[in-house]
Amino acid sequence: MSRPQVLFLDAYDSFTNNIVSLLTTLLHADVHVLPIDNPSLDQNSPDFERLLRLELAQYHAVVCGPGPGSPEIDRDVGLMRQIWSLNEDDLLPVLGVCLGFQSLVVASGGKVRRLRRGLHGMVRDIEHQKPPTAPWSLKRGDIFHGVDAFKATIYHSLCADVGQDVLSEDEWRVKKWEAPSDTPDLLPLAWTLEDREDGTERILMAVKHRTKPFWGLQYHPESICTEVEGHAAIRNWFREALRWNVEAGRKVVTGESSLARNATRASLLSEVRLLRDTTAATGSAKGAPWTESMSPVAAVGLDCGYTHRTIPLPAHIKIPDVVEILRREASSEHIILDSANADKMATGAADVRGRYSIIALDVAEALRIEYHVGDDFATARIPAIQGVAVDLKETIPFTYHQNIWQLLADFLEKRQLTESIPVESPFKGGFMGYITYEMGLQGMDVEVGDRGHRRPDLCFAWVTKSIVMDHLRNVVHVQHLQKKKLIHDFWVDSIVESLQTSDLWRDTNHDLNGLSTNGGIETSRAVITTPMAHEYEEKVRQCQDYIAAGESYELCLTDQTTITLPAAMTGAPAMRCHPRAANGQTQPCTKPPTSDTAWNLYRTLRTRQPAPFGSFLRLGGATIVSSSPERFLEYSCGGLCSMRPMKGTVRKSPAVSTLAQAEEILHVPKEEAENLMIVDLVRHDLHGVCGSGNVTVPHLMKVEEYASVFQMITVVNGQLPEPEKQGHGGARGEWYTGLDVLAASLPPGSMTGAPKKRSCELLQEIEGLKERSIYSGVVGYMDVTGKGDWSVTIRTMFRWDDEVAAPGEGESEGTEVWHIGAGGAVTILSTPEGEREEMFTKLTGPLGVFSSGS
Repeated sequence: MSRPQVLFLDAYDSFTNNIVSLLTTLLHADVHVLPIDNPSLDQNSPDFERLLRLELAQYHAVVCGPGPGSPEIDRDVGLMRQIWSLNEDDLLPVLGVCLGFQSLVVASGGKVRRLRRGLHGMVRDIEHQKPPTAPWSLKRGDIFHGVDAFKATIYHSLCADVGQDVLSEDEWRVKKWEAPSDTPDLLPLAWTLEDREDGTERILMAVKHRTKPFWGLQYHPESICTEVEGHAAIRNWFREALRWNVEAGRKVVTGESSLARNATRASLLSEVRLLRDTTAATGSAKGAPWTESMSPVAAVGLDCGYTHRTIPLPAHIKIPDVVEILRREASSEHIILDSANADKMATGAADVRGRYSIIALDVAEALRIEYHVGDDFATARIPAIQGVAVDLKETIPFTYHQNIWQLLADFLEKRQLTESIPVESPFKGGFMGYITYEMGLQGMDVEVGDRGHRRPDLCFAWVTKSIVMDHLRNVVHVQHLQKKKLIHDFWVDSIVESLQTSDLWRDTNHDLNGLSTNGGIETSRAVITTPMAHEYEEKVRQCQDYIAAGESYELCLTDQTTITLPAAMTGAPAMRCHPRAANGQTQPCTKPPTSDTAWNLYRTLRTRQPAPFGSFLRLGGATIVSSSPERFLEYSCGGLCSMRPMKGTVRKSPAVSTLAQAEEILHVPKEEAENLMIVDLVRHDLHGVCGSGNVTVPHLMKVEEYASVFQMITVVNGQLPEPEKQGHGGARGEWYTGLDVLAASLPPGSMTGAPKKRSCELLQEIEGLKERSIYSGVVGYMDVTGKGDWSVTIRTMFRWDDEVAAPGEGESEGTEVWHIGAGGAVTILSTPEGEREEMFTKLTGPLGVFSSGS
């Protein structure tokens, strides 16, 4: 017997894929997703009704999903209005969820109003058990019949108004299960009661239509915190839907062409194959993958094998020491991923430790691929070969719907190492780099305007030489991806010799900073510009106005602090800086200042704020110094993807010094709601690639301890489908990989709010179209064995080379500008003062490096 077919109308919510997964696994149905504004169903077209009828004929039922906005605004509900107003002959069973529920109420003559205070990420009892005296019309089609008591998550600022507010307590007890006089076609199926300062608020949670096969749920059945007992109502609904189809004699037409899409997005590698097939069919070289061109740049990294040597790691050696032993601290470019707290004494049972640190070597000679948001091309270049500047550069045009993610997937797949390598090292070679927040906006079709620069929003270096420090085993892996035809790897031997023969490596009593060139950070003349407290509080109020209007559930508001420092412009060979122009405007340098400031900041920050996902990068014109505590995404070569959304922060103090004290503060409705909203969003992101039923939450709202704060985190895991289950017969070139999840999940949900797209659009307006840039993006790697690890760039300071000003006439030094972003999740329960305090708390760590020097 063929599986039932369900159509899901998507109102651009960030929980859509969770509902699709629930329907698929619970009902054993195939669920197809259609946006509410699908251009092929133009309501102004004379063919609209015919096309809609043909589409709906293919499904046993329809689900109108949640989303931002109001059911009274056409653009927010789109096709939902046409569903509720179908002709008698075209009727089919429909379930509305949240916004879909509200649109059913409005279509049936009811109204919506604002809640006295919005309820987002709140878990409430769903009252659905009717008395024996309930009318017969209610009992027939009651999808809660036989359902046990349960709690469910609710996300809404608006509620159905069917006259419940005007009933006295006596009238309420009698009439709450009767059809309201204002909306006689709606029968209440469930309620929840919310205690308010001015009395109890009655909130309708579920309805059914008196004569049509329409039902609605205000709560979110798919949320991780909705109890499984509530799933029985979904099963009952579908049973009623199928029964109605039979009684109405409605036949479902299958096998026709559908406008809806599969809920799981196509893999990047399958899109590459489609591009390749399209190019072959046209017989044109235009549009052929760049990776298959005859370019020497495109051939970098092909036919390479892995070589390494593993040596003991002396207990006194730290990441900066290795860099300085190899005399790389003054190098023009760096990539260091630093588990800086790996050797710190754990102060709590949940204290997070990173196991590995990674140093990319000879980055200045590595191929890098760069992309700027809005471009229809990427750039590949090799700056130098064996220390000689060559700057080989190629422009890679995108045609036939190509994009940067397909290019990266194709490039990486052609260089993947498939043989078993018995070395416990997460990174053996591959791409390392950063992605900006704006890169994530583009992926959601959120417009990014002209920002007045050409900085890369994605910058990856192809790293073939690296050092991995295993802090658990206390060993160092010196690694090289080199041509397989080469028999011996002299480079690996030379690095091992340099390390083991150095005084610092051998002498445990050696001054740990003995080789460092730093002399402290010059901060006495630093100009620090922090956000204005009253302006930030006003932005919090703006966020809450949008939340109260139903435009968002949660908005992750941020702001940036700038630090202007004197820049040492001497001692850097080949420095080319432009003086101040005649009009007094600052002219940028084409090269950065000497790296002392950045390196000293890194050494100081990792000491003051050790974190499991720290980093130091000098790449693509950016300098990044990070002590991030938040992992964004980790994936294994076996397809296990893990995300760790972090929401809920309390600063350590004499009053909050233990994990138990922090848990008491963080396990409150406001903090848990913030975390839950992002958890459900992350589950949605993973479901969109991993598919229905392949996402789990092994740790929910767990409090962890860090150097200066306690944080609430959740672990969400997703398993990519096995190749033979991906519909490609196991064809290697079409697998899903961790890169698919990365591309689908940006920007990090912990930095946006939910629903993600609408929230990002609102935040652009509230934040004054200020570019977040590196802040709120990610830093990490994707390995040739299929692994990857990415952290969120928070607790981070960064600088761009084009903001380094050369000395003016008669001046001995220029200036450099550093940025630090900070913020927090604004909900309806937030206070402007509390959010301002949280923002400044998060700012304290990185900013303290400048305030007090080293």
